[in-house]
Amino acid sequence: MQQPLVLVPTELERGFIAPVLTAACGAAIRIELVGFGPVVAAARTAGLLAESRPERALLVGIAGRYADHLEIGRAYVFERVACHGVGAGSGAAFVPAETLGWRQWPAAADGATAAIGDEVPCASRLVPAMARAGLLLSACSAAAGADDVRSRLRLHPEAVAEDMEGFAVAAACRLAGVPLDVVRGISNTAGDRDTARWQVEAACRAAADLAAVLLGGRP
Repeated sequence: MQQPLVLVPTELERGFIAPVLTAACGAAIRIELVGFGPVVAAARTAGLLAESRPERALLVGIAGRYADHLEIGRAYVFERVACHGVGAGSGAAFVPAETLGWRQWPAAADGATAAIGDEVPCASRLVPAMARAGLLLSACSAAAGADDVRSRLRLHPEAVAEDMEGFAVAAACRLAGVPLDVVRGISNTAGDRDTARWQVEAACRAAADLAAVLLGGRP
């Protein structure tokens, strides 16, 4: 088993996150780009896990909040990540896959691999209580406005934030048997597409600081 693997979705995020983690943890970690969106993120994660066989993985980047108690510019570790968009229908008529009776991956007969439905647990026991958040919702597209947010919360009322890669990375890690923490800095309120109001740099730096704590790079 090799050193922890840190996965960052985009070059923009990596530009803020990598220097902080490198300064805190040095060569003790490996930082890799995982890609934007669920499809590339799943494929890239699977390849990196097969190649490096890390002892653990962290997904580090930004997210949009649903819940006001999550502060913009601060970071959190999510205990669970759910998938939105795999199922049948669209808009108000959308029905998630598991509700239809379809799991995204079956449990192995020998019990070596757990089934994957529309939700995967992902937080370790090492997370400071004040930094814990509940359910992160991963979608193929970011919410474009309040209507999208309401539609998603109707199906996932416990979700407190959204991203685009979390579930894909969590599924790949579960299939590979690699523990995963999802660390997301809150850059904006979900549905707000005015990026002038976003705090991307602050969110990335907060996520990097929290990831460093989980990796043992800082007290």
